[in-house]
Amino acid sequence: MLSGSDTGIGHALAKYLDSLGFVVFSGVLNKDGPGAEELRRSCSQRLCVLQLDITNSTQVQEAYLTVSEKVQNAGLWGVVNNAGILGFPADGELLPMSTYRHCMEVNFFGAVEVSKTFLPLLRKSQGRLVNMSSMAGGIPLPRYAAYGASKAALSMFSGVMRQELSKWGIKVMAVHPSGFRTGIEGTAEQWDKQEKELMENLPEGTRQAYGEEYLLGLRNYLLHLPSHCAPDLSPVLAAVLHALLARRPQGLYTPGKGAYILLCIFCCFPLWFYDFF
Repeated sequence: MLSGSDTGIGHALAKYLDSLGFVVFSGVLNKDGPGAEELRRSCSQRLCVLQLDITNSTQVQEAYLTVSEKVQNAGLWGVVNNAGILGFPADGELLPMSTYRHCMEVNFFGAVEVSKTFLPLLRKSQGRLVNMSSMAGGIPLPRYAAYGASKAALSMFSGVMRQELSKWGIKVMAVHPSGFRTGIEGTAEQWDKQEKELMENLPEGTRQAYGEEYLLGLRNYLLHLPSHCAPDLSPVLAAVLHALLARRPQGLYTPGKGAYILLCIFCCFPLWFYDFF
């Protein structure tokens, strides 16, 4: 069972697993949207598209009932918590509280609820729980306070569940990809809405401290973000496949350029060196 299959990594992963012969339950935010239609058109009859807004408890429960009815006593081999949002990348002081709450609601609480709901099916099969975190969830990155905090919470949840669920043979993995071009940064309309909310909530003193030029540059940073991200998602797909199939999967995967190196610098060197770097 895979969440967030409308676009990006989730969409590519649904197609990839289907092409390998998996029975894929593909959760999408909009079952009538273009992403869901593309999955129905290009994938095999094995793939089942599920309406799944992971912040909606009713939809999570309905998805569980649909999946449990299809798998019966065999259980479910894997749950991949992939659905997530980025929010508007900006300094932590500038972000409105709504951005922090929204990131936590989707990236953390939604993933936790999906995990808790589907665990009975994983227990039957002694299966796998794979949580798609981020490089920003393992190391501090400027302008990602809200996103990074929510992904760090998900990574810690993964670590604790890895320890607690081992008694049932369930293996839990976190994936920390580096920068990949996934579409998570959203559309121009979403940027406009989030930028407007950010600007409208800024106290005058804070606006003066940062300066108008810096504030206007935030949009420019977001516009150029995709150019710094790798378009080839295959390292992430390979990491998830290994997490699902390997006899001894890694507790943490760091696919992509720089993800492992930055994590090593953060963990092994003094903090002042990492901050300078």
